[in-house]
Amino acid sequence: MSSAVDWQAAVRRAGSLARPGPSGTPAELRALVQVLRRAAKEAPGHVGEITGLSAAAAQIADVPVYVVDRARWSEANVEMFAHLTDGLLPSTTLPGSGRMAGEEMGVVLALLSTKVLGQFDPFTGGVENGRLLLVAPNVLKIERELNLDAMDFRLWVCLHEQTHAVQFAAAPWLAGHLAGRMRGLVGGVSDAPDGSARLARAFRGLVEAVTSAAGGTPQDKPDDLGGPLVDAFLDDDERARLGEIVAVMSLLEGHADVVMDAVGPAQLPSVRHIRAAFEKRRDGTSTADVMLRRVLGMDAKVAQYRNGAKFVRAVVERVGHDGLNAVWTAPETLPSAAEVADPPAWVRRVHG
Repeated sequence: MSSAVDWQAAVRRAGSLARPGPSGTPAELRALVQVLRRAAKEAPGHVGEITGLSAAAAQIADVPVYVVDRARWSEANVEMFAHLTDGLLPSTTLPGSGRMAGEEMGVVLALLSTKVLGQFDPFTGGVENGRLLLVAPNVLKIERELNLDAMDFRLWVCLHEQTHAVQFAAAPWLAGHLAGRMRGLVGGVSDAPDGSARLARAFRGLVEAVTSAAGGTPQDKPDDLGGPLVDAFLDDDERARLGEIVAVMSLLEGHADVVMDAVGPAQLPSVRHIRAAFEKRRDGTSTADVMLRRVLGMDAKVAQYRNGAKFVRAVVERVGHDGLNAVWTAPETLPSAAEVADPPAWVRRVHG
């Protein structure tokens, strides 16, 4: 008997496939790491001021910040998913099946590792308040490609990721709530009579929903879960469970997008230029790029950013940031997938 996923095979495959990214002089690379670390420390203060979550922002001062390469980002995500699914994945007697599942996961993570700028991980065991990952080669690549002000862009990236850290600090129950929903989905699929045939796709749906990958072609539906590659392996109940997870991720990503753009030009003089250039890039730069992003489910990821941001802006317009902050009080105040698409419905339900 062996595990359904060989985690070490995933790490090895992702590491072997991950391209190193752009090069720079030792001085340039040292400066990149130093600026990213400094920006990560500066960002929570801005987040607290914008959102009114100053107490939560103060709590994340000691959150570990890791400036990593693509291979290490993939390894960290393998650690995260191994922790999330601990004790849930079935054993298998099929020779090599666990290794093959690990290899497939490694391929997906290697591809995603070229797109991700940063990620806040609230789940991995042994880290009390989560950990922040900043993928240095991708930050350098994008700021060069788009000819962005490096100091502004690095702070802008950190504003997004540290907003996530503030969210989880403001809602101490949120990490456990999301982890429980994810474990429930994986456990339900693996226990089904044909679970082994569908588990890999359900697991892939979680990878797509959780990893913060920038880019792709947006879809109209807030509960688009990555297309037919996932849909074909989930029944209606499982799709509903994944829809709950995606609705929460839409809130988290959209909220972070709104906050990172709300910092004034006094702190980020080129913030409007950065957003315009970044949105254009999110829609894909070539036919091949768009196709790859759709296959990976990254179009659904971008739908999370855009639909979630629309929800947040609409709610803030009606009840302000203080009213929006009701979402962090309890699981019952989180928006459903339908409410993400209909912000007034959430306002009516929560605020009357």
